[in-house]
Amino acid sequence: MESKLGRLMNLVAALLATERPRTRDELRAGLRGFYAESDESFRRTFERDKDELREMGIPIETLVVPATDPPETGYRIDPDHYRGSLPDLTTDELAALHLANRLVRLGDGIDEEPFWKLGGRPDSGEVDSLATLPDDPALPALMEAVVERRIVTFGYRGVARVVEPHRLALRNGNWHLKGHDRTRGEVRQYRVDRIETDVDAGPSDGFDRPPRTADVEDRPAWRYGDDEPVTARLLLDAHHVPWVAGHLGEEAIVEERADGAVVVEEPVCNRAAFRSFVLTFLEGAEVLGPDDLRREVVECLEGLA
Repeated sequence: MESKLGRLMNLVAALLATERPRTRDELRAGLRGFYAESDESFRRTFERDKDELREMGIPIETLVVPATDPPETGYRIDPDHYRGSLPDLTTDELAALHLANRLVRLGDGIDEEPFWKLGGRPDSGEVDSLATLPDDPALPALMEAVVERRIVTFGYRGVARVVEPHRLALRNGNWHLKGHDRTRGEVRQYRVDRIETDVDAGPSDGFDRPPRTADVEDRPAWRYGDDEPVTARLLLDAHHVPWVAGHLGEEAIVEERADGAVVVEEPVCNRAAFRSFVLTFLEGAEVLGPDDLRREVVECLEGLA
C-alpha cells in the first residue's frame, strides 16, 4: 500500500478536482492502491484521513450527492475556498504544497505557515508531522536570496563573505549554501549553522545565476573549509574498511596491507574537523602524514590524556 503522505495528497487532489460531491465508494474506486481492500479497514482509514485533513484546516465539505434517492453523502473541496486569492495552481500542486508544509515541518515553530494562505485555517487539534527539518535563524533570508537572486553578506570562519547564492539544500541533517564567493573569487559551500553573523541581503536581481549551478555536495566536513588544502594519509584497521568504502568511496583507498588494514588519502581543508574524524576511530587509526597534520593529531590526543 502507498505511503500515508501519498494517500493524503491524492485524496486532496481528488476532492479538489471534482465539481460534484463524490461518495466514499467513488473516491475509493479512484484511489485503488492507496487503501486496503477490506471494506471495514477502508472505512476506518478514510474517516481518519478525512478528520486529519480537516484538522489541518483543509475545508472538506460534506454534501448530499445530487439526484440520489435515497440521498447519498458525498465530499468535495471548493477550490475557491481552498486557494483564496493566490495564483492558480493545479490540484496536484496545491495538494502537494499544503500537505508537504503541514507534514514536514521546518523546526519547531508553526506561527508563520505561508501555505495556510492556499486555503483553510487550522481550526482545532494538532497534527503530528512525519518529519521535522532543522531550523536556523539565517534560513529565511537565505531562501529569499536564492529565489530572488540577492547577494548576501555574512561572517564565516572569521571572514566577511560576499556571496551570490545559487543553491540551498539539506545534507546529512544540516543546511548548506552553495554559491559564488566574491570574497574568495570562487564557488564555495557553507554550512548554514556555522554562519557567525546575521545575513544581510542586497536588492533582488543582484546577480546573474549561471545556466548550470553546482550541486550542494554531500561531503565530509573536513573536505571544505578555509585551511590550506593538504592530502592526509590515514592508516585504518581492517574492521573499519567496510565503513570507509561505503562512506568515502573505494577510490579513497590507495593501499591495502597484508593484515587487511588500508591506507586512505583524503583532501583536508578543515583540520579541526579532520582531527575530530580521526578520534572517532580511537586506536584503530593512525595519521601517517603530512607531518604537521600528524603532529596536530598527536598534540590533540596528548591534551585529552
